[in-house]
Amino acid sequence: MNKVIHKWKSISLVEENIELPTGVSILHTTINHPGAAVILPITNEGNIILVNQFRPSLKKWLLELPAGTMEPGETPQACAERELEEETGYSSGNFSSLGQVTPLAGFCDEIQYLFVAENLVHTSRFTCDDDEIIEVIEISVHELEEKIRNDQITDTKTIACLSKAKLCGFIK
Repeated sequence: MNKVIHKWKSISLVEENIELPTGVSILHTTINHPGAAVILPITNEGNIILVNQFRPSLKKWLLELPAGTMEPGETPQACAERELEEETGYSSGNFSSLGQVTPLAGFCDEIQYLFVAENLVHTSRFTCDDDEIIEVIEISVHELEEKIRNDQITDTKTIACLSKAKLCGFIK
């Protein structure tokens, strides 16, 4: 039995009975999330486009890769293409998938699909949602890694996407 406790936008807090592999049944609460796309935009010069975004839940600014929630019926790549342009004003015809990560598996079913975007083209389009305050920043890979080392970047999707891009040979 599923019981929706709360719904906000496309996210729901759901309580349900789950049978564990041991045969024991438990009441478990999960945040149901439609999934998201995370984009590592690499300029022709090899720099990375980041967004400095105010996050109301934390009441502070986070330096992170552009990302966003998938809309109903939207594929992960279509979401990546849309979010890249909406959040940064860049588009790309060259997206490569880096697979996926599960950021909050203890209480959320969200899957984040990771992409690299190359051959960026600056567009005039830059639209944010009403609750988004975003500054676009371009930095070198070295600067990005320094900010991660110094805890100036703590966003897990950014760190995971950069790591996968390095492991897959997109970044040296």
